[in-house]
Amino acid sequence: MTRVIESPDEFTIIAENIHATRIVLRNGRKVTTLEDGTEAVTFKSESGEERFLTVPESFKSTQAYEQGQLKHFMIAMSKGIGDDPEEQAEGAEYIAYEVRRQTDAGAHFLDLNVDELSYKLDVQKAAMAWVVRTVQEVSPVPLSIDSSNPEIIAAGLEEYDGRTGRPMVNSVALERLETLDLVKSHDARVIVTASGASGMPDGAKERVANIQEVMEAVQSADIPLGDVYIDCLVFPISVASQFGNDYLNAVSEVRNLYGSEVHITGGLSNVSFGIPRRRLVNDTFIYLGLEAGIDSGIIDPIQSKMQDVFDLNLDSEGVRFAREMLLGQDDFCVNYIQAWRQKRLKTR
Repeated sequence: MTRVIESPDEFTIIAENIHATRIVLRNGRKVTTLEDGTEAVTFKSESGEERFLTVPESFKSTQAYEQGQLKHFMIAMSKGIGDDPEEQAEGAEYIAYEVRRQTDAGAHFLDLNVDELSYKLDVQKAAMAWVVRTVQEVSPVPLSIDSSNPEIIAAGLEEYDGRTGRPMVNSVALERLETLDLVKSHDARVIVTASGASGMPDGAKERVANIQEVMEAVQSADIPLGDVYIDCLVFPISVASQFGNDYLNAVSEVRNLYGSEVHITGGLSNVSFGIPRRRLVNDTFIYLGLEAGIDSGIIDPIQSKMQDVFDLNLDSEGVRFAREMLLGQDDFCVNYIQAWRQKRLKTR
């Protein structure tokens, strides 16, 4: 086990929030009803004044809405690429609000994803171009252009002007090695994932094998290891008790294979889907990831504060339950869930 960084400042944060998939609860504290009955997500302007991202009627027929959720960035993006100037401004102001939140919390890159906005490629490409233009106007950090479709990535890279540094491409995988051409032509950093040519990997061994195959293409393209961020893929621990070990063991092996120059990252909060006290689980998992060899994470820096991770009290009861669950020693998360019900997940 090798920790390659020794302080929070060395950890590269790829902020994950500006995605069309993100939700807020309709009955949560961020959502309100205006005097005219319009539902809206509240936010702050740059000067601190209260603003509202209103919910269009068209979104009220969506499955998410009917389940009590609002896909707030999807709403902002839809307004941004619409025809109404006032709604365009509203969408842009909401995106700028989140840029400030993420960068103030320590983000080094802002990951942008519009894939779920529409099933129409032309709409997706237009949305990515708009989001890139909007974010780069206010962001002090570079952008990570995130999509499963190289054409959408290309649309984003074409709009990026590089004023805050070189972009990142998220991601290159066995099923889309052609994305490496975009990495080269735009002098980008790149996230390489462990997904296979026809699906997700099963276990650490398959993750590593997939990564090795992609890395052969990366190195053949003369992309420096220092520009590469390897994502060993995090799956929810609530689904299978070994999913934590699958990721951590792959991280250790990848670090041994490629040394300290390459970066290792991942969507670390994925591990806690469906589990209570997600911040506790996420912080514990990041700590375990650091011990295995990660030096980066695709995370929400507002929720996961790296100083808190470094200061984690490993002797606390809450961390002990989370650690055992994440290391596959708590089948079906039974002990952790029971401890939560008994209010025993204390970290001090």
